[in-house]
Amino acid sequence: MPRSPGSPSSTPSAGTPTASGSLSFQIEVPGKGREESHPARGKLFAIPDGYRLLVGRDISDAAAFRDRVKTTLVWSGLLALALGLVGGTVMSRNMLRRVEEVNRTAERVIAGNLSDRVPRLGTADEFDQLAANLNSMLDQIERLMAGMREVTDNVAHDLKTPLARLRARLELALLAPADRAAQSEAIRTAIEEADRMLATFNALLSIAEAESGARADTAESLDLAELAGAVAELYEPVAEEKGFAMRLEDVPGVVIRGDRHLLSQALANLLDNALKYGASLAGGGEIVVAVSRENGRAVLEVRDRGPGIPEREREAVFDRFVRLEPSRSTPGNGLGLSLVRAVAHRHNGTVILADNRPGLKVRLEFPEIPEPAE
Repeated sequence: MPRSPGSPSSTPSAGTPTASGSLSFQIEVPGKGREESHPARGKLFAIPDGYRLLVGRDISDAAAFRDRVKTTLVWSGLLALALGLVGGTVMSRNMLRRVEEVNRTAERVIAGNLSDRVPRLGTADEFDQLAANLNSMLDQIERLMAGMREVTDNVAHDLKTPLARLRARLELALLAPADRAAQSEAIRTAIEEADRMLATFNALLSIAEAESGARADTAESLDLAELAGAVAELYEPVAEEKGFAMRLEDVPGVVIRGDRHLLSQALANLLDNALKYGASLAGGGEIVVAVSRENGRAVLEVRDRGPGIPEREREAVFDRFVRLEPSRSTPGNGLGLSLVRAVAHRHNGTVILADNRPGLKVRLEFPEIPEPAE
């Protein structure tokens, strides 16, 4: 008997189970002038009198869809792998290129080109942040090196004359061994020259100590009015001797965290300057040491009634060994205000020179810390 379209291509073999159950088989389906074999899935039912009923359906579409999904997944995986490899290669090369730029910049800096900097792309990514930090570090190194060269040049220039004078005094002492008075005077003058040079070196060391933070952390909570009063008390006899009236204006409870030694040294330098250059035309004058608080900042001021400093020169006087023309006849080394600025920066503070109308007002501001609650 002929088979109808879609009927099984063969009857179940002897190995086919006779009991009811599911099974897979092939069916012949006519198409394009020939029969095609399609997979089918069905269920076998056992019926009375030894007959079996097979009910199934063509699953070629499902099989084709499954094969298509498998193919798509395989190609998608291969494409993702290829894109990953390409992307990884591009990113790796980009990262290596950025790292190589850092290496080349480091090599040029090591070779002596301190002005070279790591290029930035403006992408605000981690490499740009690293470049910004490295450039900031190089800026600081360049500033320190420039300051070191400047200090070396200034020391060589400013100490040449005192050393020559010291040598001349010692030669005079050798040339007049019989004249005890002249020999003693020459030795005394040589000692004074040596003391001035030692003071210069000590000031330079104090500035370097304050700028570099090499001094051990001796920060403590300080009552600024108490510190100012102690330093002003030490200078009061000298001020009276020179005809100055020293006055302390303080607000109690202005507390900062800092190094007592460095802050006292900075205030002492300001009082030294006020005593040297703060005299009025008639001689003497008034020196005011004021402690206050403004907008959460601790303020320390030293005011005098002298000629002051012209506004155009107020920034220059903070440089090392800078002395204005009117002060060249007075003893000094031009390092006092340099130390004051270094100490202020060490304590996250600022120093400002202003007109006291008449006279000079030096204003230091520091972060204030609240007093502990009782």
